[in-house]
Amino acid sequence: MWFVYVLLCSNQSLYTGITKDPKQRFLEHINGKGGRYTRSHKPVKIVYKEESSTKSEALKREKQIKGWSRLEKIRNLNLKT
Repeated sequence: MWFVYVLLCSNQSLYTGITKDPKQRFLEHINGKGGRYTRSHKPVKIVYKEESSTKSEALKREKQIKGWSRLEKIRNLNLKT
C-alpha cells in the first residue's frame, strides 16, 4: 500500500509526496531527512493522505496534485489549512 500525502508547512505552503508510511515520513520531514523543500519550510501537519494500491498509481496522483495551484489543492482535496 502506498500513500500520497500533503503537508502544511510553517509558511502556509503545501508540500506533496508519496510514501509507504505517512507517520514515519512526516517525522523524517520534521527531522530534516525528508525532501529538500521541507528542510527550509518546516512541516506543521499532514492535511491530506490518500491510499494507492501501487507505487505507480501514487506517483501519477502525486504528479496530478503537484500540477494544481494552491487554491485547486484546497478545493479539490477539501483541505482545512
